[in-house]
Amino acid sequence: MSSKLNWLINHTSPGSLVLQQWLTKHGIRYSLAQKYTQSGWLKRLSSGVYYRPEPSGQLQPDWADALQALTQQLQLPVHLAGLSSLTHQGLSHYLQLHSEQVWVGVKSRQTLPKWFREFSGQPWLYSGNHKLKELSEKDFTTVTVKGRELIASRPELAAYEVVDAIDKTIRFEHAAELFQGLVNLSPRKVQSLLNRSSAVQTNRIFLFLSHHFNHPWFKRLDESQIELGSGKRQVVANGRFDERYQITVPESLITKERRSD
Repeated sequence: MSSKLNWLINHTSPGSLVLQQWLTKHGIRYSLAQKYTQSGWLKRLSSGVYYRPEPSGQLQPDWADALQALTQQLQLPVHLAGLSSLTHQGLSHYLQLHSEQVWVGVKSRQTLPKWFREFSGQPWLYSGNHKLKELSEKDFTTVTVKGRELIASRPELAAYEVVDAIDKTIRFEHAAELFQGLVNLSPRKVQSLLNRSSAVQTNRIFLFLSHHFNHPWFKRLDESQIELGSGKRQVVANGRFDERYQITVPESLITKERRSD
């Protein structure tokens, strides 16, 4: 067995996605990759995209392999985000067992390779953090999904990503149900995130939900450091107005005390 083929076997696993750019970087040029394909060591999915087959032929790459390939082989700054991140950290009961819509945190979806955007008809949901001044390693963690290690947003950032998607890709009520269970967020990390956020509406909704569910970490936040802007914001149509954060929210989230005012 050649040294390059031995390298391939030692650095990949059955069912894993293998990209030509990564192979070339490690001395396996296109012509050699074609020989490996002809010999059955690799199977071609699309131009420049292969996977390691296994004897039964049943193990094929899925969305976790695709996301891992972006970060580990192409070194792209993407991560498992929002609802998907919460789900795979055990903080959501909304895991879809079939055809899971996966939230991907990305600076710009246009920079993602075509093979990823069109991967096996996978429904990706792209989450941008454009209004966060910066992100650091402390905002991320590692989760294991189907045996693959993936970079994921920590619960605080994932919660922010969910709130930022309200009225775009997730209903306010659904986000509120998720938020209700986030009792153990770090007030220091939440404060850091909201201090870096210039998304006024997102900041207000995040604080509204924190206050509404009276999470213990909410009491340790300093709202004076957070950009809340001025004026009213209509978040949901035909909602009730919350005086504290100057936003319209679903009727179901207005407490009985406020309704009687």
